[in-house]
Amino acid sequence: MKTKQIEFWKGDFGKEYTDRNSFSSEEWDNFYKANWGTTKIDMNSRFLGELPKDIKILEVGCNIGMQLSGLQRMGFENIYGIELQQYAVEEAKKHTKNINIICGSGFDLPFKNDYFDVVCTNGVLIHILPADLPKIMGEMYRCSKKYIWGFEYFAEKTTEINYRGNTNYLWKADYAALFIEQFPDLKLVKKEMYPYINNPSNVDYMYLLEKQS
Repeated sequence: MKTKQIEFWKGDFGKEYTDRNSFSSEEWDNFYKANWGTTKIDMNSRFLGELPKDIKILEVGCNIGMQLSGLQRMGFENIYGIELQQYAVEEAKKHTKNINIICGSGFDLPFKNDYFDVVCTNGVLIHILPADLPKIMGEMYRCSKKYIWGFEYFAEKTTEINYRGNTNYLWKADYAALFIEQFPDLKLVKKEMYPYINNPSNVDYMYLLEKQS
């Protein structure tokens, strides 16, 4: 599947994004503290902290693997990532160890049905054209045996945002609700809002959905 957004992220803009958001573990922790008042590790622990450490977790759109490294720091052992941008995958090899990261698209996940216990995104669905969301959400649902987990920009209604002078590349929405609308057997287990410290009108949120069938 080819889209305008895919080509955008595979090009120079995507490379610049990767370079701009490549942090050490300490820098990553400080980035979250500065923006949301807590670390991503603490956020993650509130959602996955009680799950067995040997479950299989896939992140769709993992970039250089900061979130996956965070999960590894929490003790999770079987963690995988898929990333559209080849440059980010190569950089991930420098930043991670014993994490399975491959180059590929969330629109066509190269994994069997129900292969993972958790399939997640972090700031990825916000960059998918709303009309294309059913495809990537369908792939995430297909590959998840139990949970779908996300951290995305929030709005009650899908709203486009100008992204560094570009249009048609960034939206905010209630992605948990969109998942449930497409797959009614999903149950919302947990959801928390994280307003930006310096701009509380902008809100990110983390959600955990569980398959009931």
